[in-house]
Formats: sequence, structure tokens, C-alpha cells
Amino acid sequence: MKNATPFTEADSDREAQDADQGQPGAQTLVAGEDAEGRLDAWLAAELEPDLSRSRIKALIEAGAVTVNGVTAKQAKHKIHPGDRVELEMPEPEDPDPVGEDIPLEILYEDDDLIVINKQAGLVVHPGAGNWTGTLVNALIHHCGDSLSGIGGVRRPGIVHRLDRDTTGVMVVAKNDLAHRHLAEQFADHGLTGPLERAYQAIVWGKPQGLKGTINASLGRARDRIRRAVRTDHGDDVRHAVTHYLVCERYEEKPDGTCAATLVECRLETGRTHQIRVHMAHIGHPLIGDLDYGGAFRTKANRLPEEVRNVVNAFPRQALHAFLLVFEHPTSGETLRFEAPLPADMEALRATLASL
Repeated sequence: MKNATPFTEADSDREAQDADQGQPGAQTLVAGEDAEGRLDAWLAAELEPDLSRSRIKALIEAGAVTVNGVTAKQAKHKIHPGDRVELEMPEPEDPDPVGEDIPLEILYEDDDLIVINKQAGLVVHPGAGNWTGTLVNALIHHCGDSLSGIGGVRRPGIVHRLDRDTTGVMVVAKNDLAHRHLAEQFADHGLTGPLERAYQAIVWGKPQGLKGTINASLGRARDRIRRAVRTDHGDDVRHAVTHYLVCERYEEKPDGTCAATLVECRLETGRTHQIRVHMAHIGHPLIGDLDYGGAFRTKANRLPEEVRNVVNAFPRQALHAFLLVFEHPTSGETLRFEAPLPADMEALRATLASL
């Protein structure tokens, strides 16, 4: 049982006591008889799950917490029984990125999160060379005041990403609680919860067997931009596992080869460019992937002209995140979202299937 009851200075009735801890305004807590330890740790325990310890530490450092009327200087300030702790939650700051009216295909939305089917060509987060026109800009415009703040800033909480030219299902948090809960699920990779992530990819050639597992650690390539399979123990090397399942084969030949294959890939880990690098590593890069499969472009020359033209004109890596399953951070309900192949990938698939 908690040792303190929060209440707002403006209103001490029971309704105010039950107010959301993460909302702007003043809150007061009185330390119980067994209160001890660091101020940030004690506050985190009292206010969980609404505020994380890192968020509380930032508030202390910003001068938003007082103990017995004196502004706390450090997160490591020692708490004692009977201490009166006041916390002033500031209004969420406006984000640096500005909202932009960018069309989005919304699959689901509520007060905690939004699920979209991301289109090709849309960068997820502002960065060097892409400060505008991103998914974050689009969500700031779309969600408006329904964003209650991530880490004190009124912005969407990105818990996973898709490459600029990868399409498919993404979930984004609208508040701190949802962000932490979803981030924990993605970090767990579905080992103890319902999280599932599955992709469809069209790759060159014929992967061995009807299904397989690629267990190969990834790190930065020599150019420091792309990723590569690494066998050393560098600081940037991360364990990575991808499971694939063959769905369709195109232009199968008597010698056991085929021109291309539609595969379903499921991630046991989630590393940058994981599917693209892993499929290239086993000799079957994604069609259209110039970063990891540029050397395979000449394979299109062996195809009939009408098929070759479609393959050569495909403008991106043929990768689509078609399935996402996760637990809702508030209700605990398991949510499942699927998105069919986008028009360009479906046209590529249909053309190859005509061989």
C-alpha cells in the first residue's frame, strides 16, 4: 500500500485526489512512516505508473519539486517520514517539429495511441536532411491537443520505426504511460507478451527450404551508414534473429531455381535494416534494395521484357510490415492489425506470378 495520498492544492476533495498524476498542476504528497531513500525513487514509487523515474529526475532538476517548502536541488535528496513534497507538473512544451497536414491512413486511434498504415517515402522522425515532411510532423498536426506529452514535450512517442521506403503498420504512443508500456513490449520482442511483428518481402532467387531462421549479429558496415553481418564483438554489434516462411515462388525451373520469392519474415529481434541485411546475407536480397542488393539488378535482364520493365521500375525495397499485434497499454486487450500489400508491391507480385 502506498504511504502518501496525492492531492491538488486547488481542490482537496476526493475527485481531485484521484486526478491523473501526469496532468499539469500542483500535487502534494506526505511521506509515510517508513519512507526512506532517494527523492526521485520515492516519488517514482508513489506516482507509478504515471511518471517514470527519469521524468521525475528531470522535473527535480528543473526546480519543479519542493520538500517542506524548499526547492529540491538534487534527485538524490533523502526523503524522511513526514516530509511534505510538492510537485508542479508543467504544461507540455510545444515540440520543435511543427505540425504538417500530411495524409495518413489511420487504422485505429484512441486517447493512448494511434495505429497507421505508413506509406512509402515517409520518414518516421525528423533528422539530418529530413527536418520536415515526416510522420512526426503529420501526427503533431493530426493529433493536436490529444498529445498529452512524452517526457514533458507535446509530441508523439515513437516506439518502433520503419524505413522511409518500407510500408505497413506502425503504432505510436500519445502519452508517457502508453509510450513506456509499448516500449517495454517492443524491447521484450514478444518473449513474454502478445507482441508480434511480421513482414512480407519479395526477394531474388529461391531461399533454401520452405522456412528458415537467420541468426547473425548486425553492426555498422565499413561505410558507417549501412548495416552488415558482423562476427566480432564490437560495441555496436547486436544479436539479431529473423525467421522466414516461403509464401510464393515465381518462375520455378526444373533445376530447382526460381526468379524470385515472396517470403513472410518475423522478427525475434528488431535491428536497423534487419530483414534487408539478413536476406542479403543468405544470398536473397530484396528486389529494389539498392543498398544491400544492387549487384542483383542484372538478374532482371533474364526476365521477359514486360516483367523486366516492371521490376526495373520498382522504386524501393519490396518490404511491407503487414502484421502488428500488441497489448493495449491501458485496457490490457490484445490488439491485432493487418494491412494488405500496397498497390506497388501487389503489382510487382502479380507481374512475377504471371511468369
